[in-house]
Amino acid sequence: MTVCSPYRSLRGIPVVVALLAIGAVGCSDVSDAVDSAKDGAKTVARQRSVFSLDTGDCYNPTGKAEGTAYTVEIVPCDEAHEGQVVGEFAIDKGKEYPGDDGVSKVADDRCPVEAQKYAPDTWALPKGVALFYYTPTAESWATGDRSVSCTYTAEKGTFSGSLDTAKSLKPEQNTYLTGSNAVYEALWANQSETEAVEDDLDGYKAQAKAVAAALDTHVTGLDGIEGAEVGKLRGTLTKAAGNWKKAANAADADTFYIAYDSAFTGIDPNKSVAARKELGLATTVPADEAEVWAG
Repeated sequence: MTVCSPYRSLRGIPVVVALLAIGAVGCSDVSDAVDSAKDGAKTVARQRSVFSLDTGDCYNPTGKAEGTAYTVEIVPCDEAHEGQVVGEFAIDKGKEYPGDDGVSKVADDRCPVEAQKYAPDTWALPKGVALFYYTPTAESWATGDRSVSCTYTAEKGTFSGSLDTAKSLKPEQNTYLTGSNAVYEALWANQSETEAVEDDLDGYKAQAKAVAAALDTHVTGLDGIEGAEVGKLRGTLTKAAGNWKKAANAADADTFYIAYDSAFTGIDPNKSVAARKELGLATTVPADEAEVWAG
């Protein structure tokens, strides 16, 4: 979890250290020291409080990517960077801090939604980028801090370029992504905490009902999009919706399992690759999704 704390200015420290060292070195070393000082000065000048982060900001964490944060280095998005803010929202004000777990639960629920508004095609994200967030601490909450900044951050290394793709999408691309994202959100947001259907049949049936409803909406959206591959996908998803409805209405666990097997296979992301290609969207299934359906 990534959290916020009060700002502490670091301005000027690298420059002072570098300049004090210059007098004791040769000309080439002086040149290197000056270059280092310039780089240090630029880094310090880019320091911003975590409270000042805005959607669209590209940045490098100051210190470890996870833990209590004071500042970040704001950089142009065309430079290599570790993260970008892709959404923001405020937690409803309350009298008491909801605790780290409570704040994380809110961020876990809201950040995927906010991120998809900014970068709807999750398949187009750079490899190794994952969703993180900056949230209030108990101390900053006491001062009125309620802001959550949702970010895509490289778990290793850096990436270049902005992740803001929403504005460049064509209407048919946006329609497809809105419907597709809603299907998988319904699947994972309603996942039962129990592994066995027998232990929570009602919970699994509720999940199936939510996915079926999302599929119906997705299929309706696809009705207005031309293309042979989109048409094939529409037929596949219509059949899948029928199986999810059977699962939602199952009288017992055995009946649910029979319907669920075909229902789950019916929304395998690999089945949408051809339609995505036809629509001009990313066509590489993210590794984590591919692993789920491969198993």
